[in-house]
Amino acid sequence: MNDQITVCGHVATDPKHHRTTSGLDITSFRLASQQRRYDQKQGSWVAQETNWYTVSAFRGLATASATSLVKGQRVIVLGRLRIRDWEQGERRGTSVDIEADHIGPDIGWQPKGSGESPVGAAASPTSAASESTGTGTGEWAPGPPQDTPF
Repeated sequence: MNDQITVCGHVATDPKHHRTTSGLDITSFRLASQQRRYDQKQGSWVAQETNWYTVSAFRGLATASATSLVKGQRVIVLGRLRIRDWEQGERRGTSVDIEADHIGPDIGWQPKGSGESPVGAAASPTSAASESTGTGTGEWAPGPPQDTPF
């Protein structure tokens, strides 16, 4: 399968960087992506289920990811979707991976009033759920208004 996918979410684990014996740089991390919808009855945003991905970056992107990504950071990942079944003894499961072509910050999510990047911000996938639904402490501001041409 060679499907292209773009996912917005939070870096859920510290990026792990290593170099293979042949000299290939690889960085990987888990990405938590959660959709939300507006519930008119409640008058608020409601969090949906969280999707989890293992993101792998190679070569120069691996090196840049290892030095610039931090757990809790909101990012956008564009890459190739890989879905594979696995078996380990009696355990079976499905792994959903993204081989990243591009990784960047989601600048629509910045600390309110700071104008600074959330790099190094102390967010986590669990707190990200409440932040993205507007039910948290209000630490993060949503992206641009929906009526903008962007």
